[in-house]
Amino acid sequence: MPAKKATKKSAKKAAKKVTKTTAKKAAKKVTKKIVKKAAKKAPAKKAAAKKVAKKKPAAKAAPLHHEIAERAYYCYLERCAKGIPGDSAGDWAAAEKQLTS
Repeated sequence: MPAKKATKKSAKKAAKKVTKTTAKKAAKKVTKKIVKKAAKKAPAKKAAAKKVAKKKPAAKAAPLHHEIAERAYYCYLERCAKGIPGDSAGDWAAAEKQLTS
């Protein structure tokens, strides 16, 4: 009888090993298929993203207050150097126009 028990145990161990290895192989096959499908879909997504990017130009951010102030100062210096009359409001408007265009 002990021989039968030993063979049953070894048969169970062998069956577990076989199921584990087949499960691992099956999992590898499934992951390979998923990776292949994702690789095929990726170029299509990139192409679609490029089309969207071409259709919609990137919105230009409005200049910040300190950027406008700095540019207005340079407009003031340029205006004073040329001897052109004006005021700070005109320099500010000119600076905004230059930075937004």
